[in-house]
Amino acid sequence: MAPNPKTSTISTGQNGFSRTAEWRDTRLDVLRALALLAIFINHVPGQIFENLTTKNFGFSDSAEAFVLISGVSIGLAYGGRFTPGNRLASSLKAARRAFTLYMAHMITTFMTLALFICGAWLFARPGLLCEINILPVLTNLKEGIPALLLLGHQIGYNNILPMYGALLLLVPFILLLEAYSPLLLLLVSGSIWFLAGAYQIAPHNMLLDGYWFLNPLSWQFLFVIGIVCMMHVRRGGSLPRHPALLALSVAYILLSFVWVVFKLWTIGNMLAASGLPLVLVGFDKTFLSLPRLLHVLALAYLVVNIPAISHWLRRSSDHPLTILGRHSLNVFAAGTILAMVGQVILYITNNDHVVGPLYVVLGILIQLAYASHLERKRLLVRDGVKAVGQAKPLAVPVAIRDVRSFNRERG
Repeated sequence: MAPNPKTSTISTGQNGFSRTAEWRDTRLDVLRALALLAIFINHVPGQIFENLTTKNFGFSDSAEAFVLISGVSIGLAYGGRFTPGNRLASSLKAARRAFTLYMAHMITTFMTLALFICGAWLFARPGLLCEINILPVLTNLKEGIPALLLLGHQIGYNNILPMYGALLLLVPFILLLEAYSPLLLLLVSGSIWFLAGAYQIAPHNMLLDGYWFLNPLSWQFLFVIGIVCMMHVRRGGSLPRHPALLALSVAYILLSFVWVVFKLWTIGNMLAASGLPLVLVGFDKTFLSLPRLLHVLALAYLVVNIPAISHWLRRSSDHPLTILGRHSLNVFAAGTILAMVGQVILYITNNDHVVGPLYVVLGILIQLAYASHLERKRLLVRDGVKAVGQAKPLAVPVAIRDVRSFNRERG
């Protein structure tokens, strides 16, 4: 879903980054692809593969990874272009991308409604209409449809794109402040994150009480961290690599693993009872509580600083995961629709233990095939543009010769 820059960084320095490159760093594509596949698996709940995704082994899940990767991608796609004289064009590009995300969200939302309504009607399972926040819309269409269009009501499992679209609208302001002072940007962004979590500041729902499931005022902090890190590398800097930081990251990831696997949530309740703000000691996803934020940052630190992981992620440009991550928005939209179909099928089959896993495998294969199809189309367009570009220089001399011949014939 993030912009896919034509060029990216390559592994040369301490952290595997350099300032310039002539080809894509496929690690971002592969990481994005893995996040998309995990999101798809988690969006078909009730099957065994769901137990194998990262949410079962730590505080954060694929959504945090995706937003951090998106911040890095924004730094690559827009950071070098957001200069005086080009800022308006870059801002408009980000706004157009946000509108594209909005349209994709509308498509997946209304497709979800259609799938669940058809499933309830064709298989006589009216209980489907009570799933994933659909009923408030159907019982009040006069207010429900405008609420969907205005993002004031979001269907379950269809709430990542609104948050990410809101973050894209903030990109010009983020990059402008980053150009002035990256440290000031982090301080402002962190303050907004803390205040939003401490005082429950978020876009409100229109049909039901509560807030957006993923609050952009909270999630922007993780997004900004990704942008600042990438811009620092673009300017020739490197991310700190120190044994103490590596040890702390490993220790925190292990703590998170033990906490989640052995369900030590009572300790969290004791911390919450101490009076500290929940944004610091809770595990809330809406407001991106600190334990979730630190967990994804610790994972990212290890990915960047452990050569074996970094090397494994660097796949060829024609690797299926690279291709899938390159076409992230289209694949995400297709994966969302496939996941909604899967939810209907599992509801009808009463969460059959065979149907669920088979469907997930089929859904992943379909997404890989779809990404491959999109890649073939992209290459055809690229080759066509190259062919036209190569033909243009020949056209001018031919035209000149024709004019000269015409003039000679006229004497």
